[in-house]
Amino acid sequence: MQDGEILAKIKGLIAEEHDLRSRVSTGEVSSDEEHGRVRELEAALDQCWDLLRQRKARREFGEDPDFSSPRPVSEVENYQQ
Repeated sequence: MQDGEILAKIKGLIAEEHDLRSRVSTGEVSSDEEHGRVRELEAALDQCWDLLRQRKARREFGEDPDFSSPRPVSEVENYQQ
C-alpha cells in the first residue's frame, strides 16, 4: 500500500468515526455499538499511522518502503508515546 492509499484509508476511517458519532447523537446507533466500533476504528487508525511511520523510516535509511507491512493491532496498541 502506497502512502496516498494509506492516507485515504485514514481519511475514510476518520469520516466513519465522525458519521458514527453523529448517528449516536440522533439515536440511530446505541452508545454500546458506537463504543465497540470506535475501538475498532482507533485500532485500524493506529495500524495505518504505524505503517506510514515504517515507510518513512525505510526511506530515511535508504530501504524500500514497499517492504513495510501492517503490524498486528496487539503490537501497535501497546506503543508508548
